[in-house]
Amino acid sequence: MPWLTRDGEVLATLEVAGSVLRRLSGGVGHCPTDRALLLRPPLLLHTIAQPFGVEVAFCDHDLRVLSVVWLRPWRMARPRLRARHVVVAPAGAFERWRLSAGD
Repeated sequence: MPWLTRDGEVLATLEVAGSVLRRLSGGVGHCPTDRALLLRPPLLLHTIAQPFGVEVAFCDHDLRVLSVVWLRPWRMARPRLRARHVVVAPAGAFERWRLSAGD
């Protein structure tokens, strides 16, 4: 099982959604708070038809966090040109994990 880590500290389990089917299934907002979803490549990210918000970390090729945003329900995220991966977690998870740009 992959892990989301920062400087050797395990923050959460990480599910990699490389297939189109897994990306379309969504459900990250219903995941436990100790789980995150890695999307690659970061095409279109939205919370349309979802009654909950999510936190999004845009990451570069080396999985370094470029920016972190909270995506409210019924919203679309603006693409980040340098982002090659996206980590998505339930609202409030990044604050608990103290995940921020540069991690």
